[in-house]
Amino acid sequence: MKDLEGLLQYARMTNCSDLHISENHNPVFRRNGRLEFETESYEKNDNRTMILRMMNENQKAGLKAGDDQDFVYIDKENNRYRVNVYNQQNQYAAAIRVIYEEIASLDRLGLPNVLKTLCDQPRGLVLLSGPTGSGKSTTLAAMIDYINEHFDRHIITIEDPVEYVYHQKLSMIHQREVGSDVKSFSTALRSAMREDPDVILVGEMRDYETIQAAITAAETGHLVFSTLHTVGAAKTIDRIIDVFPEHKQSQIRTQLSTVLRAAITQQLIPTIDGMGRVAACEILLGTDAVSSLIRDNKAHQLGSIMQTNAKEGMITLNAALAQLVRAGKISAVSAAQFSSDPIELRQYL
Repeated sequence: MKDLEGLLQYARMTNCSDLHISENHNPVFRRNGRLEFETESYEKNDNRTMILRMMNENQKAGLKAGDDQDFVYIDKENNRYRVNVYNQQNQYAAAIRVIYEEIASLDRLGLPNVLKTLCDQPRGLVLLSGPTGSGKSTTLAAMIDYINEHFDRHIITIEDPVEYVYHQKLSMIHQREVGSDVKSFSTALRSAMREDPDVILVGEMRDYETIQAAITAAETGHLVFSTLHTVGAAKTIDRIIDVFPEHKQSQIRTQLSTVLRAAITQQLIPTIDGMGRVAACEILLGTDAVSSLIRDNKAHQLGSIMQTNAKEGMITLNAALAQLVRAGKISAVSAAQFSSDPIELRQYL
């Protein structure tokens, strides 16, 4: 299996999420969150050739100049893969995310029904956070496809790169890729204001300009979805505020308190049978009480709001983990590993 197509086909057939190829060691697969090492011996040149084969001449030149390369690779069977190629120890390495063509539904993913309610919001900001590999892209794709199936909306996605390709159902969808269709997330967001969207998906809020543009879009009557690499609702709010200069933070707190519809943190936990992973979601909804705490710079109190508003669909991560343990889907040991407060988790259990 010393060829790129064979490795990719194996990864897809065995439900791997990722494939890693590096010049200095054998390929490594990730399945259900765990690494699996290829036992067949590979030569350094074999791996280098496979990495370079995925890239065009401009990407090769950028890599040689020391710039990481992000792109989508399409194999002979028209299957899609998100690829990041980077330098390490003067050698090339590639992280390849397998993109499965079928977009799983919210029900199939076992996600809370409140996410469907968020898809029907006329305007506002919905944030999905979590560490790398926590399924944020999959959940966002399921939410966008839910809108596509149930509502007539104009949806614009801004991604780097485009991962899931949507097929138009009730909605009209345009997908823009940063680097090829538009220069940057912030540029695309500013342009979107003249493109008559109802829903905007921002692949990631990376910088001050993108966050400001996303909040402005939500203020001006659009439903905006985006992601951040944070864990926990309070940290998500703090991360957004901290991006801004100190003299603007009071203003942005007020803006965010007005537009926030939900902050969702997702973790993927190995199932108790070892055959897969299940999502545990912390959900903060933008109620009046939540808006008041954000505006008054009291994000540290959001946990208590989530605990006392379960009937509205809010839930803390520990409560979600405890539910999964009681349902027999994950073990208490796994729950403790993913909990930010194992002592509190034990109280839930």
